Amino acid sequence: MAKVTIVPSLFKQIKKKFKAESHKILDLIKTLEDNPDKGKPIGIIGGILIKELKYKSFRFYFIIEGNTLRVMDKSLLTELLIKFVRMSDKNYQKQTINEIRNILIKLGPEGFSP
Repeated sequence: MAKVTIVPSLFKQIKKKFKAESHKILDLIKTLEDNPDKGKPIGIIGGILIKELKYKSFRFYFIIEGNTLRVMDKSLLTELLIKFVRMSDKNYQKQTINEIRNILIKLGPEGFSP
């Protein structure tokens, strides 16, 4: 089982944008605890895997240590940390992915800390 965290700024953005529907999105995000292979891979920066999860026309971006997924077996997945960092709609998809890549290159995964 993996541990899913959401950056506080993204959590506030989800609550503000989706209001009553936000609980569906948070449930979708939490499904990664049981199925961490979910999501479309976007790229790898310094061993950190960037993936996206779709909900209607929106994309939610999260980062995982890519090497961890390949090396570990199911019994060791409790050590896996999945961190949701950004959200975008289809129009700003490329811009958001580039922003995530720049942060990972310059600051690493700690750049998304609260």
